[in-house]
Amino acid sequence: MTRSSRVLTYARSSTLEASADGSLLGLETSRGATPSGFQDHPRFFSGFLTSPQAATAGLLSVADVAAARYYQPHLPAWLDPVVTGNGDRLRFESFSGCCGVYARLDVLAGGFEGGEIGQGTTNIDVNHPLREALTRVGARDSVHLRVGPDELAVTTLGSAVVEKKVPLPDRWLRGFAEAQAIASGFDLRAELPASEAVRFLRSLPRGGGTEQRGPVWFMPARQGLRPTTRPASGAVCLPGPLRLAAFHRVLRHATALRVYGPLGDGRAATASAWEAVLPDMRLTFTLSADPSRGFSGEGGVLETLADDETIQDSELVAVLLAWEPRIDVSDLAAACGLTTARVRSALMRLATSGRVGYDTAEAAFFHRQLPYDSALAERHNPRLRHARALLAAGAVTLDSAMGTVTAEDGHAHRVREDAGVLRCSCLWWAKYRGGRGPCKHALAVRMARRERNT
Repeated sequence: MTRSSRVLTYARSSTLEASADGSLLGLETSRGATPSGFQDHPRFFSGFLTSPQAATAGLLSVADVAAARYYQPHLPAWLDPVVTGNGDRLRFESFSGCCGVYARLDVLAGGFEGGEIGQGTTNIDVNHPLREALTRVGARDSVHLRVGPDELAVTTLGSAVVEKKVPLPDRWLRGFAEAQAIASGFDLRAELPASEAVRFLRSLPRGGGTEQRGPVWFMPARQGLRPTTRPASGAVCLPGPLRLAAFHRVLRHATALRVYGPLGDGRAATASAWEAVLPDMRLTFTLSADPSRGFSGEGGVLETLADDETIQDSELVAVLLAWEPRIDVSDLAAACGLTTARVRSALMRLATSGRVGYDTAEAAFFHRQLPYDSALAERHNPRLRHARALLAAGAVTLDSAMGTVTAEDGHAHRVREDAGVLRCSCLWWAKYRGGRGPCKHALAVRMARRERNT
């Protein structure tokens, strides 16, 4: 597995300390993007949490996912969460080490008292002592939240910094991008009130048996979700119940549970998103279609990455983004003179570089900029890289039906289009039937046709 690494530097460790007014939760930031450019330790907020116990439980849940590997759990995983200030809310995001679970806690405007929320994205330090301290926050505790260092800390600490060298698997970065693209195709499938949400989550298997590892299905009912013994049309897929375990931290605070996903045919497992509604907050887990199947190989953004027109559109759209918490596609299309379809494609491409995320609750993209090399997700995508190599080698022959690709071993693969889907005679297509995006041969043919038509 190809890996890069990044050194996260904090002015000091994040802490939860007692103060005269309650507790001070100081979350330290690393280098990140802001409207005025990159800063070493940006400050996004200083004020009180209106529901401190629910907020700290939600933050712990996000940290649980960052520290977890749900597939091959014996391997280590620890990635500091990402925080984004969108002016009216803070978003805390993480991704599991196995690339199969994306977690996000949205603390909305009503979740804060006092202070202004800044704009930008960076990593935050969530260390083991802080995690232990957060578990002790009581129902009546008052918690003052500071995201980013105060001026005193910056000027007095001098060279006393905390550094973490974090390995970043390239498939982890691709997975972060694919999760956003897949979630943009979800619809609300079911909503459970608080009592049913608690009953449902507590009924999920938590042992070590095989029932944790595979997908299970539920039919939406009037007040909840009814288990079904086999997949059926209209059923909601829960791909790996164990991966919702981190929800148990926030159960006592949840007012509802919402489920998002595609309207599947009931024959194959699908990815889905599970959202716990908290007081002025939302905690969302997006799960890949199988615990052993990370988001990084889904291929949902490959055709967008291969489209040169979308590259140009995304560069134009990116200039107009201003850390909006909810991107209005129509307004953006009018501002840049593109159709809404082209703007959506451009936003999808920006999602692959971490420059926008997707909020299933609001069915809208939001602006953020992941603090990692935005080119890695595209540069190290093997199918896209191989497709470009085939095109450069002259291995693609176009005809009226679609095209033929001569592979490295001399074998010819036929590519044709059926109802907008590229089909190929290769083993990849035979195995996945388009369920994980186009193969390298189909991508090469698509790019060749675009070149010929320009």
